[in-house]
Amino acid sequence: MHDVSAAHHAPPTSFIRKHVFSLDHKVIGKQYYALALAAVLIGMVLSWIMRLHLGWGSYAIPGLHLLSQNGAPGNVMTPEFYLQLMTMHATIMVFFVLTTAPFAAFGNYFLPIQVGAEDMPFPHFNMMSFWVTFVAFLVLVSSFFVGDGPTLGGWTQYAPLSAVGAVAGPGQGLGVVLWAASIGIFCIGQLLGSLNFITTTLDMRTRGMSLWRLPLSAWAWFITSVMGLTAFAVLMPACILLILDHLAGTSFFIPGNLVINDQLQPHSGGSTLLWQHLFWFFGHPEVYIAIVPGMGIVSHVLIANMRKPMLSHRALIYSMGALAVLSYMVYGHHMFLSGMNPVSSLAFSFPTLIITIPSTVIVLIWLGSLYGAKLRINSASLFGLGFVSMFISGGVSGFFLAQPSVDIMLHATYFVVGHFHMVMGVAAMFGIFAGTYFWFPKMVGRMMNETLGKIHFWLSFVGTYAIFMPFHYLGLAGNVRRYQAFVTDSMKPLIPVHQFITVAALITGAAQLIFLFNLVHSRFWGEPASDNPWQATSLEWSTPTTPPPHNNFGDTLPTVYHDPYQYGVESSVGDYVMQASPEKVKTINEEA
Repeated sequence: MHDVSAAHHAPPTSFIRKHVFSLDHKVIGKQYYALALAAVLIGMVLSWIMRLHLGWGSYAIPGLHLLSQNGAPGNVMTPEFYLQLMTMHATIMVFFVLTTAPFAAFGNYFLPIQVGAEDMPFPHFNMMSFWVTFVAFLVLVSSFFVGDGPTLGGWTQYAPLSAVGAVAGPGQGLGVVLWAASIGIFCIGQLLGSLNFITTTLDMRTRGMSLWRLPLSAWAWFITSVMGLTAFAVLMPACILLILDHLAGTSFFIPGNLVINDQLQPHSGGSTLLWQHLFWFFGHPEVYIAIVPGMGIVSHVLIANMRKPMLSHRALIYSMGALAVLSYMVYGHHMFLSGMNPVSSLAFSFPTLIITIPSTVIVLIWLGSLYGAKLRINSASLFGLGFVSMFISGGVSGFFLAQPSVDIMLHATYFVVGHFHMVMGVAAMFGIFAGTYFWFPKMVGRMMNETLGKIHFWLSFVGTYAIFMPFHYLGLAGNVRRYQAFVTDSMKPLIPVHQFITVAALITGAAQLIFLFNLVHSRFWGEPASDNPWQATSLEWSTPTTPPPHNNFGDTLPTVYHDPYQYGVESSVGDYVMQASPEKVKTINEEA
């Protein structure tokens, strides 16, 4: 802990400085959330379009030609356009939703408050991180409106398909350049944000706030920022090299004597596997960049609703840290099909199995803590439980994919799609929902509607299982992913399963409109919230007003006396003691 006043800046006096180019971490957090909300709506619509085509391949989707005249003649999707939509859906969801919302949005808003600081240490960097990310999003979406449209190379953009230019297919020229530019710009924004998060956690803590007194959500954001600092620093130069292959005639990822569409490519000396190594050295930590913030948020939410601490605060932190470290050692399991030496496969398979140990420790702590707890059932706690369920169900299939001999058979099938959608996608989304329902009162000063929240949960929970569990069956049946039509005799019997999934996806997607209505309606007409509606203990509930003032705690920063989860005790205010309360507690060991 050092000079906690280093980030002090005067309150804004103009509309532009207050709501647009704001230096206030809370406004920037809301901006990130709004960006993620816009991105997820676009990503959801793209998934609907793909699912309609997979269920009924010859169906003319009204208005589809507006997205691409060449890709949807007569409003019927072409195979190339399906791959373009899949690429954009995956890129938008992974980068601009699953990374942006749980880490950048909630982390920006609550990390400085949870450590007892007035703001981030580098507020101008913080503002820049959002606007750089916003520009990256605009660059990516702009590819819908240029040339042959967006790239069709998937969110992984494997070389040489992504590196040779327009000869590889629609969108593989300017579309790839825009994709790589967007992701490179996005990396800059995340690097700026990670630097701020790390410095905030290490240098901006208030008096009495030791590292072990940080809430689990703050620890999760800190660990994620360390991962982001190293992972995005690898992806950004990889994107620059990919752009150079397109525009400068280099051959970083293009081998010699490569023939595409009967044309000999004028390149030599490159390595297609180099891109895979660079991408997956980022790509697997990205899985944990998306899920670790959700782990911290859900743990924070469940503790407040269980009214007791987790079985071991430190074991959870150590396990999240172990996930971060091991995530860099397992990336090669994405490359079992690349022809790697069997010894190398074993070297990546073993740590892939090892990384399940800290995940299992976290799950067992959750389940053991929930056992016997008098859990308060509300929207936030339900989505917290849903997160645990999705993480377990999606994680179990990872054991199969850790074995090279099994992964070789399943890797190109829907089994993998079901696995990562449940463990990374839906679980992270449930963490976002849990955080939204829990922190919305503090962010806007009003309560969300609990009845609508519970309806939203049950439709989402049942719907996501109805969508993604059949994916595993499709994979075991040999259904290859990325195919847009099923014309072989072996695939035709699986079409009814796809139609069932499509109906489930449409219903589950529509259920998210309930959340959107609840969010907007509650923002303006929700029931006014008290300063601490959940009777929680961490510092965000100790601010003098709701929402917090410009400098978070008024003229005097709080002093921390306790760990963040003093529940199940007798005190002057109930069964809890606030972190900033000097009231003595004898029944809870702060080292637990």
